Amino acid sequence: MLVQRLGAPSDFDPLLERVRDARVVMIGESTHGSYDYYRLREQLTRRLIAECGFSFVAVEGDWPDCDRVHRSVTAAPDGATEPQLALAQFERWPTWMWANAEVARFASWLRAWNVERPEEQRAGFHGLDVYSLWESMQAIFDYLGEEDPKSLEAAQDAYRCFEPYGKRVEEYGAASRFVSARCEEEVVRLLARTREHALSDGPDRFSAWQNAEVVAGAERYYRAMVAGGPDSWNIRDTHMQDTLDRLLDRYGPDARGIVWAHNTHVGDARATDMAADGMINIGQLARERHGDDAVALIGFGSYRGTVVAAPRWGSPPEAMVVPPAREGSIERRLHELMPERAVLIFGGDDQPGWVTDTTDHRAIGVVYDPSFESWGNYVPTRLGERYDAFIWCDDTTALHPLPVPAVPGEMETYPAGV
Repeated sequence: MLVQRLGAPSDFDPLLERVRDARVVMIGESTHGSYDYYRLREQLTRRLIAECGFSFVAVEGDWPDCDRVHRSVTAAPDGATEPQLALAQFERWPTWMWANAEVARFASWLRAWNVERPEEQRAGFHGLDVYSLWESMQAIFDYLGEEDPKSLEAAQDAYRCFEPYGKRVEEYGAASRFVSARCEEEVVRLLARTREHALSDGPDRFSAWQNAEVVAGAERYYRAMVAGGPDSWNIRDTHMQDTLDRLLDRYGPDARGIVWAHNTHVGDARATDMAADGMINIGQLARERHGDDAVALIGFGSYRGTVVAAPRWGSPPEAMVVPPAREGSIERRLHELMPERAVLIFGGDDQPGWVTDTTDHRAIGVVYDPSFESWGNYVPTRLGERYDAFIWCDDTTALHPLPVPAVPGEMETYPAGV
């Protein structure tokens, strides 16, 4: 194991040497609201794009919202001239995950970097998630209305299946034993029509296909959510990995992608207690599909600090105090052993027991109650198997959300809001 103290961006050199040949680099976060994670992830991502030729960034966010950012950072004719304007249009709660000053700074850099290059060499910004059912449906209507009015009927039939449930599509899952068979057929028909269009070239056609995949994934997700168990989580992460693979195919045989998502998605589930619960994630799926050597998984962690999160689902975000990590956790051990900031690169025969043994590892979602620290918010983990590298910040500060209107989000699965 190699430990490198972090101070300047150049201190990422040993990590960059470790991951530069990977096809996929997944960079995590142990919260969705820590400035330090976003800032360090941005520094590493800039170098991966500028020095190693990575093709795109794909985040744990909605496809339609992120597509507006993509059009801005690639300087598309219909894109916003300032990426922050696109980020300010994020409406689904929790908006602060991506509509924040830290992502805006990265997106502004990416646009400036892209405009100096031919269109085919510009790095993209995309969303992987499954929640944007209504937004994706509207995007399909807009596309088909211009490109293929004859296919509008398929979209309208699919829309009518969900329409009785309004924006609370989780209620669709509760009624799925009565309606899901017909809805599933309509969604599959819509997906087939848009996939057929996407076989020919054009970014709008690919985006329409992806929006149809979101509708199909959301239908499966909400139907599974009501039944409980790991199925809805697994459907969501499989959808995100499928989207990543479609992007790699779309960008070409030499394409390479960077993923930004929570540790709980990025770190290989097989090295945690998630596996015993029947759960998978994108880190595991990427290794299984592309091979360990082609995938680099990078986690984050901290001992204490402040974080932006919400006390309840759908409530406004707050800056909260994250108490010191509990006794026996990975974070407590790293607080005792590591510099204030460091990167750990795993491998070799000299790894200490706290890297190879199962130890509690903190995970904070968008919903957070610091009083639960004594018994919740931790995932038993074999750190050196879950990640290829780990970025340590002893003390963190809260990120800076953009002032955007927030609307309630759909329910998520354990751990809360990751």
